[in-house]
Amino acid sequence: MTIIRHHLPGLPPSTSPSPHATEVDGWVHLTGQFPRDLDDPAAPLPGGIAAQTTATLRNMARVLGLLGLDWSHLVSMRVYLSDFARDYDAMNLAYADAIPAGYRPVRTCVGVQALVRGALVEIDCVARR
Repeated sequence: MTIIRHHLPGLPPSTSPSPHATEVDGWVHLTGQFPRDLDDPAAPLPGGIAAQTTATLRNMARVLGLLGLDWSHLVSMRVYLSDFARDYDAMNLAYADAIPAGYRPVRTCVGVQALVRGALVEIDCVARR
């Protein structure tokens, strides 16, 4: 078994001390994505859960693309919301707009106390080549 730790060129480093993705036997685990601007990581985060969900999923699509993957490779996702009761419905609408119905993986969504840089949402995923 070989573990590949992907540090992808053209992306800012993860905010945590981890690679952008880890891969073993065709299983690809992306580190949590949040709504920072990957081309200007110090820029303020967008306002509101809809804009943050859209930006987060756009970042995820970019990371997947750099790995030669897309939505069709998704197996599972985990969504973390810092205000579950307020943001769950609006997050779901933005999520449904971003990922076509035929490509949506199984998903877990949980409420958490806080996220990096005060983000409202963070999403990680598992994909399979």
